[in-house]
Amino acid sequence: MTKTMISSIRAMEILDSRGNPTVRVFVELDDGTSSVASVPSGASTGENEAMELRDGDTSRYAGKGVLQAVLNVNEKLGPPLVGMDVYQQPLIDRAMIELDGTSNKSKLGANSILGISMAVARAAALSSGIPLYQYLGGVGARRLTVPCMNIINGGEHADNNVDIQEFMAVPLGAPTFREGLRYVSETFHTLKNILKDRGLATSVGDEGGFAPNLSSNEDAIETIIQAIEKAGYKPGADIAIAVDSAANSFAVDMQGNYDLKWSGTGVMRNDDLIAMAEEWVSKYPIILWEDPLAEGDWEGFQKFTRRLGGKIEVVGDDNFVTNTQYIHRGIEEGTANSSLIKLNQIGTVTEAIEAVRMCRDAGWRYFISHRSGETEDTFLADFAVAMDGGHLKTGSVCRGERISKYNRLLEIEQELGEAALYYWS
Repeated sequence: MTKTMISSIRAMEILDSRGNPTVRVFVELDDGTSSVASVPSGASTGENEAMELRDGDTSRYAGKGVLQAVLNVNEKLGPPLVGMDVYQQPLIDRAMIELDGTSNKSKLGANSILGISMAVARAAALSSGIPLYQYLGGVGARRLTVPCMNIINGGEHADNNVDIQEFMAVPLGAPTFREGLRYVSETFHTLKNILKDRGLATSVGDEGGFAPNLSSNEDAIETIIQAIEKAGYKPGADIAIAVDSAANSFAVDMQGNYDLKWSGTGVMRNDDLIAMAEEWVSKYPIILWEDPLAEGDWEGFQKFTRRLGGKIEVVGDDNFVTNTQYIHRGIEEGTANSSLIKLNQIGTVTEAIEAVRMCRDAGWRYFISHRSGETEDTFLADFAVAMDGGHLKTGSVCRGERISKYNRLLEIEQELGEAALYYWS
């Protein structure tokens, strides 16, 4: 591969899907190639995530501006990278990590660093004339992801009385990605009509799922099952259910005590939550459960996995934060059997790939994910296909920043033609 040098890196402040500032980075190469990448932002975050840099100036965007992060790209990160070979992604990412010099990228900002990392990868793909998913994943990258579509929001992603943050519909029985997307899209619209018939709100949360006030957390699952059936599909065979508790949001102390405030049960121990989960898994077609316990409750996670890990995928998010240090601990202790992978949680493309590799080597699964504050950038769709993880969550079938990823996956499937694969494993 011929060397192609970086000739320019610059950034600007844009807005994400919540109307908050984020970073957009432009990279130019000496062969005339130019690329752009935009950085997402999360609301439900783990304590050990890479740190996005905010200005703190309350006179602009309530302190959420990112002008300093933009300045860091333009003056501190970009200039040292000019002249580097764009195909040397690990070296470029390592150089930025060293320039920052902190364990969590808090000096120069993970949002500054990730914007460059993504834009460099895209520039390299464009310059080489191959799709981004093949550049990152190799010529064998051809597996489309099963979309775990958020259709009911609660917790930190909605303003309602549902404790659980996400209930997702998973079209594992579809023959292709295109058909899977249709299955869950039809279920989403059927669910909207069911909610309207019940006199419930059909407004949506940050990730596009409906955010009604329901009688209980179980009511959310039962309403989804009703929608699956009414849309003409078989629960568990055609469409299954995935759950993201985001248990940090209802943890009392992060050490094993919880308060599902809308359930009226009072403070519960992790054993009580595990017993509830066992009951749900026995009653409903649940195949994946993310963050069932809080990030500090490693013992609870371990017990949950011992009890349910043989039946479902148990995903760690806030406890692992796409960081190989914490994923390694999870593997050693049997804390889960899967890790969520979020690019901005770790801050570079290279480190996210290293996290995927660690999961794969350990026989774990890995679950590629968007953030609640997204942009129209489709990098995540290509990344998910490149990583061959088999499943992805990127929100519902409304809100343009979510639809853009699904449409990119449709493009990839069409481009691959008969070579495309689609299956849950």
